[in-house]
Amino acid sequence: MDSKEIGKSEVQNPTKASAEGDAAWTLPEAMSGRASPAKAAVGDKPVFAYIASLPQPQRGIAEAVDALAAKTLPNLQRSVKWGMAYYGVGDGWCFSCGGFAGDVKVMFVNGAALEPAPPVTPVGMGKSTRGVELESVDDLDESQIASWMKQVTAVPGVGGKKR
Repeated sequence: MDSKEIGKSEVQNPTKASAEGDAAWTLPEAMSGRASPAKAAVGDKPVFAYIASLPQPQRGIAEAVDALAAKTLPNLQRSVKWGMAYYGVGDGWCFSCGGFAGDVKVMFVNGAALEPAPPVTPVGMGKSTRGVELESVDDLDESQIASWMKQVTAVPGVGGKKR
């Protein structure tokens, strides 16, 4: 499934309970293809609150991505921007992690310059942004994602200074 299809056919009806009698739950706005209601804020707490607001399995995937970023990047900075978690080191925001219906998208600003370039070109995130869509924690290739994290933090991020 490509990034254009995500959020259309897989959006769950938040008002219906399952046949097994599970309680109905409301799909967070980001999961429906619209911006998350998470307020823009810099720091660890807002990102942790955003991740905690996601349903499973998206929460587990986002927690794994966040833990990998913390392990991989010294001096990691976190922020909630545009309804997703953003990460950077030093001079700007370099990649994002956001929960959507069916997956978690990890998108790298300037990702077209990464080796190898991540496979997904998202709609509406800039011409050079590339990333991956993770449907489960098992889809997280830690060594590849960590390599991309290190590569992307070596170039100026969004809002960073030009070198």
